[in-house]
Amino acid sequence: MVEWKRLHSIVNSISTGLNPRQNFVLNEENASCYYVTVKEITSNRIVFSDSTDKISNDAKWIINKRSRLSKGDILFSGIGTIGKVAYVDMPTNNWDCSESIFLIKPDDRIVNGKYLSYVLSSDIVKKQYERYAAGAIMKGVRNDTLERIQIPIPSPSEQERIVGILDTFTSSIENLKERIKVRKKQYEYCLDNLYFPNKNVLLKMKVKGSHDIKSFDEIGKFIRGRRFVRTDIVEEGVPCIHYGDMYTYYGVSASKTPTYLTEETASRLRFAHKGDVVIVAAGENDIDIGVGVAWLGDEDVVVHDACFIFEHNQHPKYISYFLRSNNYHQQIRMGVVDGKICSISAKELGRTLIHVPSLQEQHRIVSILDTFESSISNLDAQLKQREKQYEYYRNRLLTFG
Repeated sequence: MVEWKRLHSIVNSISTGLNPRQNFVLNEENASCYYVTVKEITSNRIVFSDSTDKISNDAKWIINKRSRLSKGDILFSGIGTIGKVAYVDMPTNNWDCSESIFLIKPDDRIVNGKYLSYVLSSDIVKKQYERYAAGAIMKGVRNDTLERIQIPIPSPSEQERIVGILDTFTSSIENLKERIKVRKKQYEYCLDNLYFPNKNVLLKMKVKGSHDIKSFDEIGKFIRGRRFVRTDIVEEGVPCIHYGDMYTYYGVSASKTPTYLTEETASRLRFAHKGDVVIVAAGENDIDIGVGVAWLGDEDVVVHDACFIFEHNQHPKYISYFLRSNNYHQQIRMGVVDGKICSISAKELGRTLIHVPSLQEQHRIVSILDTFESSISNLDAQLKQREKQYEYYRNRLLTFG
């Protein structure tokens, strides 16, 4: 039998953290405690990162007078991204929360804390609080709304059974995330070291006359694309690469595009041919400037004027992988012009030094990096599938009727 109870009747308290305002300062020099906001809540857990803000011990004490954070609490984000949930299963001596986070203390005589955390992240609860979320610019949920949410309460043994099943899914998800993280580190290490560790090594070898070290100008030439706009794009026609898609759609190589132009529009523009590498030359920030994709399609592709077409006589994917390396980005960093739109010139790109081994060796290196790319892609696909399974079974297990 399942009984439905309002949240306020099955918890000891609902409080929030505290925002800085006049109370304390974030990221002071000696700050050693973490300040948790919605971005630290992921997959029912709290995850600290290098970007997590820090607070002093005094600030933590000030916040704790209000939050009374302790192990076994449940965090629920109430402003902005509403409904992200985390179960506190670790010590709380070195962190506390912002005012946008509700801290819910379950009454363990009535409800299993872990079970409640899963219910609060389910569609059952989401449908309830979404009706009352308010705010013109940033949506939020009030304390009294949260208190009124109806929670299904089965027997303690059934709560434990559900927790056991869902814990298995979350453990599997975290394991996949860790495997992806490790594989990406291995990939990045190979990406950098297969092309030599830094610019100074390349420069010294270049000065000494190494035939394997060349500038981009020595192995090819840059041709800027020509301008077209989003309104020129049609559903079918001549394939085109818009610089905006380079950040979200393409990997290290491509043979198809998500966008097309009419033949009439394309006739006045410039094309990349099979084996050319298309390189981003301008964007809203400098992070992705210089990123490129090897075009491997049999059909020529139109290129936007915020990109360069790099015609060369090397393995195209070898060049494209190099454009992802730290070695390359360290070299071009000083050549990027900052502004409302960041950019880099063909002249600056042309100075970049690259190790150019035999084509046979380039094929070998590409094969190694392809293996990493494929492995990461497969793990990403497994993760997405596992997360969908988790959401399906969570909602199904928590649907009582």
